[in-house]
Formats: sequence, C-alpha cells, structure tokens
Amino acid sequence: MSAVAHQPLKESPMALSDLPWPLLHSVAALADAPLIQIAERLRDATLPFIGSSALVIFTEDCTGRPQKKAGAEEITSRVSIAELDALHGVLADESPWFGETQLAGRNRPVLAMKHAPSQALLVFTDPQPAQRGNNSGTELVTYLWNLTARRIQEKVADASPSYLLESRAASAERIRVTAELTDLHSTTLESLLAALRSNSLDDATARSTVTDLTARALVALRTLSDRTTDLVEEPVAKAFERLREDLRPLTSYSGTEVQFIEPPLNGRALPGEVAHAARAIVRGLVLAMMEQAEVSRIRTHWDCDGVNLLINVRDDGGGELTAADPSIGRLDRRVQALSGQLRVDVMPGWGADVFVSLPLDLPTRPAGEVAEWNLAARELEVLQHLAAGHRNRTIALAMGISENTVKFHARNLFKKLNVRSRTEAIALAHSHGLR
Repeated sequence: MSAVAHQPLKESPMALSDLPWPLLHSVAALADAPLIQIAERLRDATLPFIGSSALVIFTEDCTGRPQKKAGAEEITSRVSIAELDALHGVLADESPWFGETQLAGRNRPVLAMKHAPSQALLVFTDPQPAQRGNNSGTELVTYLWNLTARRIQEKVADASPSYLLESRAASAERIRVTAELTDLHSTTLESLLAALRSNSLDDATARSTVTDLTARALVALRTLSDRTTDLVEEPVAKAFERLREDLRPLTSYSGTEVQFIEPPLNGRALPGEVAHAARAIVRGLVLAMMEQAEVSRIRTHWDCDGVNLLINVRDDGGGELTAADPSIGRLDRRVQALSGQLRVDVMPGWGADVFVSLPLDLPTRPAGEVAEWNLAARELEVLQHLAAGHRNRTIALAMGISENTVKFHARNLFKKLNVRSRTEAIALAHSHGLR
C-alpha cells in the first residue's frame, strides 16, 4: 500500500473586521483598571450581555474598601455589607444564581455569582439578559467576572504603600463608626431597661419615658451618619458635656450615681477622633462597671495636660472588674489604636480605678528610608513579621527563637523607630513598603 502524502491544512486568515473588538477592548480596559474604577469598567464590559440598575462587587481582599459599586445611586449608596454577606452565604458554588434578595433596604431581583479562589461576590440588580434563552451571554459575563476578580487579587497583592495606608485608614474608620454605633445602642437599651424596671415609675410614665428615649436615640443615630468631625477640633468642655448628655438617660433610671468631674475650661481642644473615642471609652467603662454587683457610685474625671487627654473612671464595687475582663480588652484595643494607654488598678473591696491617656497629636514619623533606621538584621526580620500580621508565637517559631527574645527585639526596634506601640510600628513599616 502506497503512502499518501498529507498536505498541511490552510486556514483562511481572519479579517481584522471580524474580530470582536468591543469585547477585546473591554478585556483590555479591565486588565488595566485601577481598583477605584474596576466596578465601572466591569459594568461597561457586561452591558452588551446583561443590563442592570447597579453592579456591586463584595470582596474581603480589600479590607479598606470591601464594596466596589457602579450604577444607580439609590442602590449603591444604601447597599450594606450585612446584606451582601447574607447573599454570599446562600450561594453554594460559582454557578450564576438568579433570584430575589434583600439589597439596599428592600427585596430586589438579582443575578449573583462567586469567584471560587477568592470568594469574591458579584451582584447585578434588576438583571435583564440581552438574549433570553441564550447562555452565551451569561458565560461571557462569568468570564469577565473571573478576570476582574483575579485582577483585584493581583492589585491587592502588589499594593503600594500609599494604598495600604489608605486601606488601613478606611478600615479604622469603619471600626470606629461601628464601635460608636454599638456603644450608642448599648446605652439606649440599658436606659430603656432601667426605665422599664424602675419601681418609681407607673406604667403610663414608663411608656412615656421609653418613647422619649427611643425618639432621641433614633435622632442621634441618624445624625451620626452625617457627622464629619474627623478633621474638626472640639472644645474639651463641650466634648465632656456631650458625654454627660449621652449618659444622662442611663444614670437617671439605673439607680447608680455617676459623678462628673469637669475638665478645665481652658484645656486644649480635642481632635474629632479623640473626642469621639473618649466618649465611647467612658460609656463602655460605665456600662462594664454597672454590670457588677454592689456598684452604687461611679466617678468619671477628664483632664488635659496640653499633650494628652487624661481620663479616670472609678467605681465603688468589690474589685471584680480587672484588665482581663473581655469588655476592658475591647476598650484597650480602641485606646491602642489611638496610640494611647489604659491601666486598671484594683483593690479588693475598694473597686476598679481605670486610667486612660489619649495623645492629642499623631506620632511623628521618623524621616529617612528603612536603611537609615539602623535596625539590626534580626530586628528588621521581626519588623517584617509584624508588618505581615504575625503574632509573637508565630514569629518565634519562624525565626527559631523564644517569644521573650521576640519581645526583646520588638522593644529595641520600637525605640529606634520612635514609636510607642505595635500598631504604630506596623503602620510605619507599611508606609515604607514592608509587608
């Protein structure tokens, strides 16, 4: 049998006009998109295949800005992380999901899909597929979404120091607002319970009191969302008076006497974030102290030495409240976030005496690059571990040293960096590109 020669197949060249240029341009735009514009770029890319009133991306890779949104303002301005988290929990896999869910305050039809590697979530509200009954549009949307999710991962991994600082600042702001809302809710609920349990109020008076407390709390919560006080200074006397007003409903019905020792009228004005934090810290301490048995009196005192806001809160209980209490631990973390210090002194039978110092100025950042910090090799290695978020035990295991040696190196590098806390050291390291 004679061999048959096989001729190479000749393919007809594709004309440039036959290429899907709009799709290719969309892919190129997504590949080059900065994080701040990536939601709008993705919405532009998907519009030929699916219409929507808004597009929302929810990803935990970006701690500072977990939501990225484009579309109708009435949706993008109101959608919450809680709503997105609830939707995320009902999606079993990467498959596109059409259905109705609570979003931006009411039930809406949505198309949602996950990106498995990063667990990022994409949501289209009021979806309108361009070609009903044809899966090709959904497949292209899925492809563009996967490309976008990978792009977000890459951008976060290669984040610049400035992005990291902005992300940390945004995270801290979200924590601050959440914590303040939590404190306001706690104070309001404690006040309502105190009024309802009071033996000195009849039913009609109790209902009237609770109604008044609730109305004022709702006004306060609505006002809080509109505040922009972070760049505004607040007179220390005014800040203290607002604390007194915040605690007045609770102290009126709880049966516990709260004494207020006024700060000096000529004390230095407080930066907005310090004033907010100070009130929240005192509210938290008062609530924690009132949860103890046999506490009948609490005293809170503010002072200002021109450099720090000095806070003292003391109860007359049996000394049950200590630094190991979870409520004190939460407050201490808030104090440390502002480079402050919290100390609890306890004398059994005499109660808890809590001292808080909050600096009024941001710590000065040392000049120069990392090489100019004159860190020893082991100190620099410890700093890199800290910047990566590792705990002392993890650092010790990685470096083959004890936890006490890790603490020794940390104290030395804190002195060389002119910082006072682990949080400051990490922020400084991030600002110089250490991760």
